Amino acid sequence: MKTSKQPKYIFVTGGVVSSLGKGIAASSIGALLESRGLKVAMQKMDPYINVDPGTMSPTQHGEVFVTEDGAETDLDLGHYERFTNAKITRKSNFTTGQVYDSVISKERRGDYLGATVQVIPHITDEIKHLIQDHAQGCDVVVVEVGGTVGDIESLPFLEAIRQFRVELGRENTLYVHLTLVPLIKAAGEVKTKPTQHSVKALQQIGIQPDILLCRTEQNLDEGIKKKIALFCNISADSVITAKDVDTTTYEIPLVFHKEGLDDKIVQYLNMWTRQPDLRDWERFIARFKDPKFEVTIAVVGKYVDLMDSYKSLHAALLHGGIANQAKVVIEYVDSEEVEKKGLDLLPKHLSGILVPGGFGTRGIEGKIKVIEYARTHNIPFFGICLGMQTAIIEISRHVGNLKHANSIEFDENTPEPVFSLMEEQKSVREKGGTMRLGSYPCDLEKGSKLAQIYGSQHISERHRHRYEFNNRYKEMIEACNVKLSGICPDNGLVETIELTDHPWFVGCQFHPEFQSKPTRPHPLFSSFIQASLDYQKQH
Repeated sequence: MKTSKQPKYIFVTGGVVSSLGKGIAASSIGALLESRGLKVAMQKMDPYINVDPGTMSPTQHGEVFVTEDGAETDLDLGHYERFTNAKITRKSNFTTGQVYDSVISKERRGDYLGATVQVIPHITDEIKHLIQDHAQGCDVVVVEVGGTVGDIESLPFLEAIRQFRVELGRENTLYVHLTLVPLIKAAGEVKTKPTQHSVKALQQIGIQPDILLCRTEQNLDEGIKKKIALFCNISADSVITAKDVDTTTYEIPLVFHKEGLDDKIVQYLNMWTRQPDLRDWERFIARFKDPKFEVTIAVVGKYVDLMDSYKSLHAALLHGGIANQAKVVIEYVDSEEVEKKGLDLLPKHLSGILVPGGFGTRGIEGKIKVIEYARTHNIPFFGICLGMQTAIIEISRHVGNLKHANSIEFDENTPEPVFSLMEEQKSVREKGGTMRLGSYPCDLEKGSKLAQIYGSQHISERHRHRYEFNNRYKEMIEACNVKLSGICPDNGLVETIELTDHPWFVGCQFHPEFQSKPTRPHPLFSSFIQASLDYQKQH
């Protein structure tokens, strides 16, 4: 289908409370429009002043998602990649910090010719420019506005999207507002007042929502929809039930389609499309609801207090399970607690252990304990980024007899730095944006387990780390039955390891979870779950 000369814009806002699921809603809209043959772009505007979430704590902000071109972005971009085929880049996410940084730089250069620089028009014009620049070459761009309507931080973004309607007209802009319709169990009824107040707040800004997505625990009957429509100044068929799903968020595109959301969108935007093809989604949900097996995986990390810290990882394990017709039960284990209380904290019936990425010294010795347990008990082990680093430290200490083996991240004065900084990183003092980020190539050794899993010797994966394996210890680690099976051809850095005397023990410096999709599971996760199922059958 040919792309439109003028892209259409869908703006997704949220009201009443945070964490209603704007990212999932925006992603589902993107998936539905793609199923109709449209080329979709996705974008998230974040109101915080940080330039990006790279320096923010995962326990406060959740996972940092890394794009192919090396941007550290909001976790919702992970949803965009998993739900759609849209090209997600650094242009797909921008923050208040980035907007003001750009405007102030222009002012310092004299680009505004001496004008007084103000929120309107200079900040709002910059926001509109960033949106329109990202929309080039697509039919529809779905733009998610971070935060909640009423937040002071979001006001410039809301003003900018208000101006889109004035400048481009109704057929080229659509406002979708996600709000809450709570069920008051004591009264046995749902309440529409929070939605009414949220819409009123939007209207006061000058935005009249075209479609309401009502997050609720139960289906809204026609009476409730008509009441919401009356008080919110929209038609009743534009009130969509966004009911909580019992299974997986991947069912939401099908729920929205059943509610007629995609029909309503193309009607509002006056677009001619083919009939939606949702067969891949339907097959995935069917397999998810009817697994033949169940397997328990222990994820041993340091950010387990907030599950959003491992959003992409959780999704990739689920995808790997579906590829094996298995339900994956994920048990999160705090590595810091393992340090204090020992291995008894591991689930009794685990069939695989995964140690994910992270930063800092906290919980490191707990991870090393768990890795030694997986190695000596032949339990399938998957180490990602910091997980691979701690695996090499464990093997160096307990097999290679380097009693003080460590990373200089954890001990600057270690006499045996098996992990160290690259030379170009040693002079860097700032934290933001200083890591090895984005996609890098990797050459896999012919005949290695990794090459068999990928079905290729040449791969490309995304990175987010500072510390690299110290090649001075290459001979030592290879003498410990460790195969350095993946090397980056650009710089000779070790990318993957595998144990030759273990059923399935794999580590990688990169983050494969960022490239896993529900309909295209990542091969490493599929293979890990398969190995875990094999272990389960034998024990």
